[in-house]
Amino acid sequence: MDQLGENLDPNLVGRTREDENDSRSGSDNMENASGDDQDAAAPSNGSRPKKYHRHTPHQIQELESFFKDCPHPDEKQRLELSRRLGLEIKQIKFWFQNRRTQMKTQLERHENVILRQECDKLRAENDYLKHAMANPVCSNCGGPAVPGEISYDQHQLQMENARLREELDRVFALTSNFWDCPSSSSAGPIPSQGLNNNVELGVRRNGLGGLNNAGGSSSPMEFNFGDGAMLPRPMANDMPYDRSAVVDIALGALGELIKLAQVDSPFWIKGSDGSLETLNLEQYSRAFPSFIGMKPTGYQTEATRATGLVSLRGSALVEAVMDANRWVEMFPCLVYKAATIDVLSTGTGVTRDNALQVMDAEFHVLSPLAPARRQRFIRFCKQHSEGVWIMVDVSIDTTRDAADKYAFLNCRRLPSGFVIQDLDNKYSKITWIEHSEYDESAVHHLLRSSLNAGVGFGAHRWIATLQRQSECLAVLMSADIPSEDNIGITSAGRKSMLKLAQRLTRMFCEGVCVSSGTKWEKVTIGVVDEDMRVMSRTNANDPGEPFGVLLCAATSIWLPETQKRLYDFLRDERQRIQWDILSNTGPMNEMLKVSKGPGVGNAVSLLCGGPMTSNENAMLILQESWSDASGALVLYAPVDVSSMRTVMNGGDSAYVALLPSGFAILPCISPTYRTGQGNSSGHVVNSNMDGSINSNGCILTVGFQILVNSLPTAKLSSDSVETVNNVVVCTMKKVKAALMVGSRRRASSQERTDFLWSSGSGIDLDEL
Repeated sequence: MDQLGENLDPNLVGRTREDENDSRSGSDNMENASGDDQDAAAPSNGSRPKKYHRHTPHQIQELESFFKDCPHPDEKQRLELSRRLGLEIKQIKFWFQNRRTQMKTQLERHENVILRQECDKLRAENDYLKHAMANPVCSNCGGPAVPGEISYDQHQLQMENARLREELDRVFALTSNFWDCPSSSSAGPIPSQGLNNNVELGVRRNGLGGLNNAGGSSSPMEFNFGDGAMLPRPMANDMPYDRSAVVDIALGALGELIKLAQVDSPFWIKGSDGSLETLNLEQYSRAFPSFIGMKPTGYQTEATRATGLVSLRGSALVEAVMDANRWVEMFPCLVYKAATIDVLSTGTGVTRDNALQVMDAEFHVLSPLAPARRQRFIRFCKQHSEGVWIMVDVSIDTTRDAADKYAFLNCRRLPSGFVIQDLDNKYSKITWIEHSEYDESAVHHLLRSSLNAGVGFGAHRWIATLQRQSECLAVLMSADIPSEDNIGITSAGRKSMLKLAQRLTRMFCEGVCVSSGTKWEKVTIGVVDEDMRVMSRTNANDPGEPFGVLLCAATSIWLPETQKRLYDFLRDERQRIQWDILSNTGPMNEMLKVSKGPGVGNAVSLLCGGPMTSNENAMLILQESWSDASGALVLYAPVDVSSMRTVMNGGDSAYVALLPSGFAILPCISPTYRTGQGNSSGHVVNSNMDGSINSNGCILTVGFQILVNSLPTAKLSSDSVETVNNVVVCTMKKVKAALMVGSRRRASSQERTDFLWSSGSGIDLDEL
């Protein structure tokens, strides 16, 4: 998220700034005063001129410090500075205007110096070339060349031109298979149906024309990819796939995604409210050929489509998803790890248009009962028009390389991705498609129906996560982060708390999910429950975690409760005592809450047992919670007072030792559910008014991480394993018991109400 925030234009997330004319007007009003001499205005007629008063060093220091964080203060901030520094509001306003003008002048002066240097270099290079042209030298003997010998072979140029024209016609013929258009190289843009009435996704020939294998290039080791870079072609045994075939697959996947993303596409079965759609496999199989062969035996198909609005521009999203690390940071609950293993094109110019690369990734659902999905796929980005971007993924066949760890995958990614269109306001409209085939045999029976319906990896989860992350990004980039209690925490401190919460989520996902290459190792000693997953590892040098031997236990159960009720119960600090068996301090109190967005409960909180103490060794609870259409998360970790005081003052949160524990809530489809993806008359996935999936209860995943021994060299005992197993089991029982008591109370109240109404005894509604 930090890298995305640095590369993103603040205008893309709705950040406002003062008009440049206002700044120029303010500078004109004070053109005779320096940046520190802003106490006096121009003298009026007949009055004695006022003296200029220079600001005190303290005032200048405070203004400079505030200017670094916020060069464009609003009226409220200027009023606060005026009250705190004893200056008038106009003085504050003019000081900031003059300071911005001074900063702009310094930057322009610096740019002028650089441009002059570049100009001098170009002038010197130009003089050198003129001298070389005026005095040509023979390349064979080194003597002066005869002017008549310097000429071009017109016949060779004509042959090269004809060869390039044939190559261009070949690519046009390939693209015409997907857009049903003539293949003449003299034609204009290729017409195609738009996604809606306002967007025309016409693929221009000069855009796709660059995607070709320059077989006749001057060097056989070069791979020409349009206006992008000339990349070296690896040897045949370097990669387990044909790089020239990758281009054809990418173009085919792009054409398929465009057709599937159209508004009136006949390939989708709409839900009750149309927010989540499932694929009609019969019509799909008749219309599109398979890029990666037949579906393996025992594999299940899941395919969903969803549409929504996000406060993010298409170019910013494309930049994030093309960077493997930033992609993982943006979707921590869906993508465990990712890596770019081959880049065939970096894109046209400075944009990502026509960018093509091969990636490895592992996708996970927050439950130890479902294995991670390992995939190798092509990622292709295309800008179809101004403000409209398309990103498509499709798996490639790697089974021929038996030595490759990704040769044996448990999931295949059919053409999936998104189409995003920038709107007039700060929002963008995005249509997301997820289509994959996976091995169902390794999935626990409790999750099979839910994953098959797209609850775990469906398109709605990607959009909901993107919406939540973009809202959090807007909060991080804003000058003032909303907080219910501004006492004891600075603006930089609130940002540090949000970054600490991001790390808390990432560490929890690493401990709960079943992924390869993780730092955790499976524990085989001790007696644990059947569906319990216990892992261990040692930490000897990471300051972000306690040093010593760590244990992590996680399991998932089904509960007959709605996502909202379960989420409200677990995040409520007043009811924490009903399930937290490790808390001996009694009821918890919320000291501080930093909001991450407009959602209810979407915040980072700091909890304590009883009143706040000045003891540096006292323990607090850092809690992060959020809920959206994809599910909910309630995480917490014990932290000490001294570390949180540093964070609240804007210090580096990377050195706060965390051991995350908590709950992940996933809507659950009944095991008897059968998706209607196979035919047009089957059942479909319906959605609630808030976008969440209609389900029969929820899957609750509980994960605990504890420090067993502070010595990294200590041996793990079976008693420790059984202890952490009992902690998870006990917590599950307490949660179920507390929810059951609440359900009985509601049922009893409903029965009493029904009885009173059926008896006809004139009950007052206010009394009920």
